[in-house]
Amino acid sequence: MPWVPTKLRELHLGDDLATLRPTPHAGAVRFGVHARPRARKSAISGVRDGALLVNVAATPVDGAANEELIATISKALKVPVRDVELLRGEAARTKLVEARGLTADEVRARFIAALDSGYAAKNRR
Repeated sequence: MPWVPTKLRELHLGDDLATLRPTPHAGAVRFGVHARPRARKSAISGVRDGALLVNVAATPVDGAANEELIATISKALKVPVRDVELLRGEAARTKLVEARGLTADEVRARFIAALDSGYAAKNRR
């Protein structure tokens, strides 16, 4: 891929949120997440390869980035932090997250609403 400015690259790499593949599992929904630690601001920035793309301002030290990732996702889904759980990928950028109390369609719709309402711009630190 040729070099392009960061803002344009973000727009180019972000797929449509319709490609996000949340999967129902025992009263919860699981979905893939691609975390990008050490970002300037924490925000949901789109979808890449079927996984939610989340920028995390925290550094990946002592679980700080994972905690901020869960907080960012729970705010976007409008559910308590206790209803969002990291299942796999504590030490990796590719993670599996579970959100309880929502359907797959609700998860997709809430992420779309969060991006459409300017969540990424309004709720950054």
